[in-house]
Amino acid sequence: MPRPELSVAADAPAVLGWDVGGAHVKACLLQGGRVRDVVQWSCPLWQGLEQLDRVLAQAAARWPGLDHAAHAVTMTGEMADLFEHREAGVTRIAQRMTTLPGAGWHFHAGDAGWCGPDRVGASWEAIASANWRATARLAARAVGDGVLVDIGSTTCDLIPLRGGHDAAQGATDAARLASGELVYHGVVRTPLCALARRIPFGGLRRNVMNEFFATTADVYRLTGELDPAHDLYPPADGGAKDAAATRRRLARMVGLDARDADDAQWLAFAQAWREEQLAVIGAELDRVIAAAGVPAGAPLVGAGCGDFLAVELAARRGRPVRRFADQLAGLHPQADPESGRWAQVCAPSVAVALLFHQEMQ
Repeated sequence: MPRPELSVAADAPAVLGWDVGGAHVKACLLQGGRVRDVVQWSCPLWQGLEQLDRVLAQAAARWPGLDHAAHAVTMTGEMADLFEHREAGVTRIAQRMTTLPGAGWHFHAGDAGWCGPDRVGASWEAIASANWRATARLAARAVGDGVLVDIGSTTCDLIPLRGGHDAAQGATDAARLASGELVYHGVVRTPLCALARRIPFGGLRRNVMNEFFATTADVYRLTGELDPAHDLYPPADGGAKDAAATRRRLARMVGLDARDADDAQWLAFAQAWREEQLAVIGAELDRVIAAAGVPAGAPLVGAGCGDFLAVELAARRGRPVRRFADQLAGLHPQADPESGRWAQVCAPSVAVALLFHQEMQ
């Protein structure tokens, strides 16, 4: 249903920031340079562009009067295997996005600036998977030196910040995978068999079944760290998300049934998987810190639905941690109380909206 209090009026210019991913679309409504509303929708783009159409229809219903808003867009969805190659992904997503009404479309191309729809094809390489640059740019301005640690449902960005700028070695996904600045680990969709080959349970270190039996959502659902609002995808078996079903999926990873151990043992097992993920992300974080020469004591800037892991990573390294959302100028006076929480989860969409507003002044 439309929300009249979020109507975009002609006399109140607004920016709508978009982060179009392969599994979720995140959007931020900015008015007067301040965050008014932030939302995330599931969008399994690999199933077809009609999934994006569904999200755009929901956005039009949520924010009446979008023809008065400028749109600032970043994306990672071009990596979805729906597309023959990334260039096709960027151009087709841009074409679909611009079917929504708006007072101009602007695609974030990292250091190359902003591209209008007519330049997307020529600038696709700069536009592809550049969402981390927007978040890093704002974080760097706030802290000077540090590391952005944005842990989402699927991936983790580890971006060194030096002297108020991002100091990433890599610009593309391929280069950032090589440098450790992109880690394909998230707290919802990552298959557990991707985390470890062997895992401790019941006093033994056991081989792991390389099957899609469970995901990291099962781990953090059981530890109580995953907010249900961020748990938007079906479990690996398509079953329930309660504790009993979660334990059953975790047990399958080592060839057992939930009845083979008590609840406390399965919680310890979930915590063992948590440790494995922290070890992998932590090793890459240390590599990024060393390569960029990030000073001792410089903070980690946590973002994403997995920011609770950033808190742990910082504590283990004796570094302070700051929340990305706390570095923003503030919320719009009419913002929904939840907007601050969602700004933390949907950092790139907030970042592109704020950057566009600031740079177009």
